[in-house]
Amino acid sequence: MFLSKKQPSAAVPWIEKEKYQKSKDVYFKFLLNPHFRYTAFLFVFLSFWFLLQVFWFPPTKTQYATNTVAAVTTTTTSYGVHQNPRTTATLSSPKCNGRVSVYVYNLPAEFNVGLLEDCSHLNVYTNMCPHVANRGLGQPLDNMDLGSSDVNPWFSTHQFIAEVIFHARVENHPCRTRDPAKANLFYVPFYGGLHVSSKFREQNHTMRDALAVRLADYLQDQPAWREHYGKDHFIALGRTSWDFMRIESGPDFGANCLLNLPPVKNMSVLTVERNPWQGSNQHGIPYPSYFHPSTSDQMLTWQRMMRRSNRPYLFSFIGAPRKGVDKAAIRDEMIKQCAESTRCKLQQCNHGNPKCYNPAEILRVMRESQFCLQAPGDSFTRRSTFDSILSGCIPVFFSRHTAYTQYAWFLPEKTSEYSVYIDEQGNGSKRIEEELSKISEEEVERMRATVIDMIPRLTYAHPNASSTDLGFEDAVDVALEALAHHVRTKIQDDNAIAASR
Repeated sequence: MFLSKKQPSAAVPWIEKEKYQKSKDVYFKFLLNPHFRYTAFLFVFLSFWFLLQVFWFPPTKTQYATNTVAAVTTTTTSYGVHQNPRTTATLSSPKCNGRVSVYVYNLPAEFNVGLLEDCSHLNVYTNMCPHVANRGLGQPLDNMDLGSSDVNPWFSTHQFIAEVIFHARVENHPCRTRDPAKANLFYVPFYGGLHVSSKFREQNHTMRDALAVRLADYLQDQPAWREHYGKDHFIALGRTSWDFMRIESGPDFGANCLLNLPPVKNMSVLTVERNPWQGSNQHGIPYPSYFHPSTSDQMLTWQRMMRRSNRPYLFSFIGAPRKGVDKAAIRDEMIKQCAESTRCKLQQCNHGNPKCYNPAEILRVMRESQFCLQAPGDSFTRRSTFDSILSGCIPVFFSRHTAYTQYAWFLPEKTSEYSVYIDEQGNGSKRIEEELSKISEEEVERMRATVIDMIPRLTYAHPNASSTDLGFEDAVDVALEALAHHVRTKIQDDNAIAASR
């Protein structure tokens, strides 16, 4: 037990002095004891050794560092819970933990890098040489408002180049294995989008399909393929699925037959736009935007900027009119309504408007807007959807196939958390401003917070980024994790069916 010690009084100083003297004599005798001296020496030595370990050999950083980010209003999504403003959420960089182990095929050059040697002819409409540079990121842009970042994360990235970026990211991915026996995913890095766009005007279907057919033949000869007949294999394509699903009885707009080949139907196909009706093995991945950060600091800085961005316009539209009855109707309606409203920022892209080819100008319009209208383009999807999310602008969709049926792995399951849907066939499409004005300011803030929090998982990080510095899961990480789960479930189901026979 512990008792409080009384303070010495002036009346008994000699008693305290005598007690102190006796204690002192005992103390010095104790110091002369050899057992005590040995114990003291051992204690000092061990203390010194411990301090040396702590300060001279500091603990090494783990490969997967974590970083904190100022987060957003509380919202539960299909991929996590977002915290309140003034709190922090921890974002972790990808951890394989045995769930993802991806083997990258070393394909003959004709299927990927060999195509880049003739980059000026990879697209019948434009010279792709500037766009395949920097491992698919394209030409560097001025560092857009990120201050003194060591590595510029901004590039003029082509919208149909995801397959090259994906390849570069997986080659440098921490979950990559060089031993096929340890892999649960097999990546086939075929630059199918670049190849098909170089053959759009080829009238001979046999010649147009030749490279795709050779790829299918090559894969079927591989030992890893025969293990599960390609069910654990996947490809990533930078163009829409329609460019690889030619129908002989339908109109010929330049597509080949890649996704109609039986071996490829066994595989998983990652594509920027899947076929909502016939794409059971197809999974949507984001179009690449212009931002490719190398560190979590770059990502966090950009997200903070988007949260603080002044947005004077209620809504905006960037685009050009389209030909065709259905496409023209909704776009013409958007352009008309936006032009007539003082609360809308319109950037028309017809007649070669240079602002529409300037990433800084595109993102500036979106950063100043609360809502960004996303009309279907030449197909259902648009790269603009991902530009708007990057800018913290809430996307407004007029077709469910623009995003909802496309990117299930990447977007919250509850669509109203991050977007607005206005049926292009309904009356709401005739009064867009009125529909958007009905949404309360609090709801707009909540939705925008969710949109900004989605940015990392929809972004393609710089291929050279180290997993230690990255500190967040990008689009490739999300795709690999979801794909590994999908393939594992698929094979287990097939095995269960086989066992029941």
